[in-house]
Amino acid sequence: MVSKESDSELSASDEPPAFELEGTDGETYTLESFADAEALLIVFTCNHCPYAEAKFDLLNDLASEYDDVAVVGINPNDAEEYPEDSMEKMREYVSDGHIQYDAYLRDASQEVAEAYGAVCTPDPFLFARADGTFRLVYHGRLDDAPNPDDEPSRFHVREAIDAVLEGESVDLEWHPSRGCSIKWTGTESE
Repeated sequence: MVSKESDSELSASDEPPAFELEGTDGETYTLESFADAEALLIVFTCNHCPYAEAKFDLLNDLASEYDDVAVVGINPNDAEEYPEDSMEKMREYVSDGHIQYDAYLRDASQEVAEAYGAVCTPDPFLFARADGTFRLVYHGRLDDAPNPDDEPSRFHVREAIDAVLEGESVDLEWHPSRGCSIKWTGTESE
């Protein structure tokens, strides 16, 4: 396992790149699927990375607690080399309750991860809806725990979501997220 830090090309106020991805429920999702939400939290994640696993509960809690926020996990990992990240396993994680996001999507082509500039799991992007369009307001760590076994004392993503829902600007420094590298198809794995 190699720890990697996020470094997206997206900047504050950028719109999210469009996508059309299959969810674990068999439905196809696009950005329009979440148009009723005040905020959209897209997290590039997976099943097998210890950093991603350490954030399952936090993301499940966010999906449960915030009615106006859509929490969307997108798994871009190479499922041939990492079968734990296959759609079948993703469905198992949802059916057994490990993952309870609003949607858990499979980016089999990895084009969506590339469009967002995601590099690690988890790699979160928070968008706020303004004038009918989502705009990036935060890209950074979910919390301040540097390692999977560490207990966080501060939850950056909660602070960002609360600011959005209160109509305030998100006044947080964007510290790079940290996690396992995305397992790209056809490349040497780290």
